[in-house]
Amino acid sequence: MSDKRAVYVSLVLERNGDGYLASVPGLQGAFAEGDTVEESIFNCIDVVKMISAYRAERGESLGFNEVKLTQGMRMTVSVPVGVG
Repeated sequence: MSDKRAVYVSLVLERNGDGYLASVPGLQGAFAEGDTVEESIFNCIDVVKMISAYRAERGESLGFNEVKLTQGMRMTVSVPVGVG
């Protein structure tokens, strides 16, 4: 588990026609659409993972909010939940 990393990102969510657009400010190319808030968030997370993998191949990091994951580490996340 010593080579695992996580990055904390803030997503911006916007209405986009009939769906939603999620983006990560400050990370070029990190945006994705979805029919629901949840779908746009998960699609954007996939894009961030692809950008991270690409940059790792080139020896680059994302450059912000990166933490090393360790055994037993706990993380806190905020997730929007529609209730109405």
